[in-house]
Amino acid sequence: MSPPRERTGYKIRRGSGKAKRKSGVADARIIDGRALAGDLRQRVAETAGRLRERHNFVPGLATILVGDDPASHSYVRSKRNACAAAGLAAFDRSLPADTPEAALIAEVGRLNADDQVDAILVQLPLPAQIDAHRVITAIDPQKDVDGFHPLNVGRLWTGLPALVPCTPQGCLMLIRSVRPDLAGAEAVILGRSNIVGRPMAALLLAADCTVTAVHSKTREAAAIARRADILVAAVGRPALVGAGWVKPGAVVVDAGITAISAPDGRTRLVGDVDFAAVRAVAGAMTPVPGGVGPMTIACLVRNTVLAACRRRGLADPPPI
Repeated sequence: MSPPRERTGYKIRRGSGKAKRKSGVADARIIDGRALAGDLRQRVAETAGRLRERHNFVPGLATILVGDDPASHSYVRSKRNACAAAGLAAFDRSLPADTPEAALIAEVGRLNADDQVDAILVQLPLPAQIDAHRVITAIDPQKDVDGFHPLNVGRLWTGLPALVPCTPQGCLMLIRSVRPDLAGAEAVILGRSNIVGRPMAALLLAADCTVTAVHSKTREAAAIARRADILVAAVGRPALVGAGWVKPGAVVVDAGITAISAPDGRTRLVGDVDFAAVRAVAGAMTPVPGGVGPMTIACLVRNTVLAACRRRGLADPPPI
């Protein structure tokens, strides 16, 4: 998705202060995802402790990693550490990269039948010989901690209780931290993936927003984005969103994370949003790193506790 030619009344230079002076908007408030995630994880840990004391069980998350992708190993390690910090049980399964699809589905079946396991996460992407959709649909929907099973997707879109994908759930919490009342707000989502864009649209519709999804075939993408009171970027194109894409005072959430090589040879994470330029226009925005990423992990441990309660017929714990 390429930004169209700007038709604003002033020129935009990346990182300049011109947008700020034209709009009269002060630098955006930075939404601290690490702090909000830390608070959520603390509440999840307290809830897990009460469940252990009152109901004599420990919520458990099982992760399955296929292959040796370094990024996937890092993500799984972060999830395992988050479970340990919250007092949850963690069950890790590592399979070789040449694992057949049938063997992976059989492993999922064993975890479905294991009563100690309340939540199952299959780390994506999977090797080419495995159909991710078949694997996801093999997961017990009650244990589908990622919220990708078709049953959970359908329940989310029809407004029924469901396990919600972690990244969009985290994005919504970040948005509400600066704008609690979303009714009537115009929301634009850049991206339509099943992991972020589509569930994000469902959540914002449920919050009474007017929602538009922008994708690679959308015409005048920047003009549409400029209408948004809430702009969520999730396309994986570094610095796509410049100042000319953002309505003054908007809430901007950057869910696009890409690892790039810096001039010094190190790898750094960047988002879909040109942070320096957009900060002069937006009302509030998330950084990369330190914004959506920590909330995704926190929502994973939250979903694990919700799954554990729902499987046992218990009400959702109100503090989380």
